[in-house]
Amino acid sequence: MTVDTSNGTTRRNPEETRRRILEAATAEFARVGFEGGRIDRIARGARANQRMIYHYFGDKAGLYIAVLEQALGELRAEELRLDVDAGSPREGVLQLFDFISAHFEGHPELVKLLSGENLLEAAHLKRSDDTPVISSPILALVEDLLRRGAQDSSVRADIDPLHLYVAMVGLSYFHLSNAWTLSVIFKQDLQTTGWRSAHRRMARAMLSEYLEPPKH
Repeated sequence: MTVDTSNGTTRRNPEETRRRILEAATAEFARVGFEGGRIDRIARGARANQRMIYHYFGDKAGLYIAVLEQALGELRAEELRLDVDAGSPREGVLQLFDFISAHFEGHPELVKLLSGENLLEAAHLKRSDDTPVISSPILALVEDLLRRGAQDSSVRADIDPLHLYVAMVGLSYFHLSNAWTLSVIFKQDLQTTGWRSAHRRMARAMLSEYLEPPKH
């Protein structure tokens, strides 16, 4: 892509080109997966030539890894911007769950990308140097909430941070990633706003009850 400069000449905007490529690649890989993804379709969608894609990302796998890193990075960045210290640690955990649930509902492409990569046994994420770095701060955040919750007796003291985070993701993700099959099996549309709102309320109540310290 080119942009105007003050003297009437043009120059390339590599960041804008890279952004458009990632946007088009995200849509393509979410729709047809890694194997079905086509570089020529991505180039057309990004209004860029294929040479630029190979220049920025090396090959199709490199582009796919960049898409995964960006999708996970956006989730982590928004998680870590939450003001979970405004209320009690217990409310902080529930606020984090509310965000995770809303983020997956609002980003169906992330659900599809993660489902596809799981079918590939995380073959591409294993090659990512950035994914562990992207993921590590969220566990520290959850661990801090649980530690402070145990101290003020708003949260039970025996919760493992990773188990809790995986449970929150599962309650936010499974009904979305399996909505089509579950809807057919149970003859009820799990993609309606009403069903999803009811499921979110139930999941939040379950989580809240689990966080409750045992009564002596």
